[in-house]
Amino acid sequence: MPDEPDSRRSPTGRAVGAPLWLTVDIVHEAESWSSIDGLEELIEEAARALTAVPRFSDLSPAEACIALADDASVRELNLRYRGKDKPTNVLSFPAAPMGHPAQDVEPRALGDLVLAHETLVREAGEQSIPLAHHLQHLVVHGLLHLLGFDHETEPEAEEMEAIEVEILACLGIPNPYQDETNPIAS
Repeated sequence: MPDEPDSRRSPTGRAVGAPLWLTVDIVHEAESWSSIDGLEELIEEAARALTAVPRFSDLSPAEACIALADDASVRELNLRYRGKDKPTNVLSFPAAPMGHPAQDVEPRALGDLVLAHETLVREAGEQSIPLAHHLQHLVVHGLLHLLGFDHETEPEAEEMEAIEVEILACLGIPNPYQDETNPIAS
């Protein structure tokens, strides 16, 4: 049966997502990211998988910026905005609080994600998981933060992790939370 006109195919050939209400702008801040084959397609595929989840499928058009940075840049941002003097895998910067007048403009700005290349590569190696899977997990995790989800309390963490697992399953990625050493929630 042919795909619906609005369906999309992943780099692996899987149909993923509904019409894309979320546009991602990808900014290359560090040259080291060029070592990942199909990088932009992997990021876009993760965003499409999120848009296909029924609870998110009818959101109004929005956009997010994903900056592909290095550990040094992420460390500086993490210190400046979170008071933590170390790099982390992904930082999320929501654009505006809910109800802010900017929310009435379409596409609305969700905010920015900043990914740290060296941390991503190190964590994928430590967990013995494909780099592409970890990248897509971080993109999904960060986008959920931009949509207002968090993991500060146990109930929040359980809800966010369940959504992540659902989205990642659409991408063919196993549950990353079965392994207690997963660094995403830290």
